[in-house]
Amino acid sequence: MLTVWSWSFLLLGIATALVIAVDVSRRPQPMSIMNITWPITGLYMPLVGWWAYRRMGRAPTRSHQNRQDHGHDHQGHHHGGDKPKWQSVFVSATHCGGGCTLGDVVTAPIATATGFALLGSTVLGHFALAFVGAYLFGVLFQYLPIRAMSDAGPAQALKDAIKADTLSLVAFQIGMYAWMLIALQGWMGELDAFTAPFWFMMQIAMLIGFATSYPANWILIERGIKHGM
Repeated sequence: MLTVWSWSFLLLGIATALVIAVDVSRRPQPMSIMNITWPITGLYMPLVGWWAYRRMGRAPTRSHQNRQDHGHDHQGHHHGGDKPKWQSVFVSATHCGGGCTLGDVVTAPIATATGFALLGSTVLGHFALAFVGAYLFGVLFQYLPIRAMSDAGPAQALKDAIKADTLSLVAFQIGMYAWMLIALQGWMGELDAFTAPFWFMMQIAMLIGFATSYPANWILIERGIKHGM
């Protein structure tokens, strides 16, 4: 039964990601890294990811954007309010989650295939590789827009990316690890990245990681360390 539920939610997540990806290709994001982030969000937020994208992240078509440009004032500001803060933090959390999720997806099969262990534990080995992958991709997801949207040089952009992403990334991974430990005790005997139940549990783990990273993103934005999106 677990395998059936696993495949159902995994296929639903893949379908959500594909629908978002197709829509993003027609409506490119102002911040290019979000063209990757939103489909990734759909992977671990089946259906809900589509709602979130439509509500908080969907960009206008190019033709509509051209018409909107005429609504800007002479200083280039558009007449309209910004997102509510909770939405801005939500999108920032998806940005963090995109890098973390990509890192986890890349490293999990490596951990399983190699049997990598830390302190004699393959669970710790899996978590360690996941953290390294998540941290590298997470910082990259921050670094690229900082470089693209500011005059910061490579070293300063890297420093700013690390500063902006570390707390939220750690919060995301803690939530993810906590659920996977529960899953190990209740539904899985091992972390096998070549099984559907593993990835179903990872879907849930990433949702929990998103939830635990949300307060961290709120704090970072509130203190001006990270910009709301």
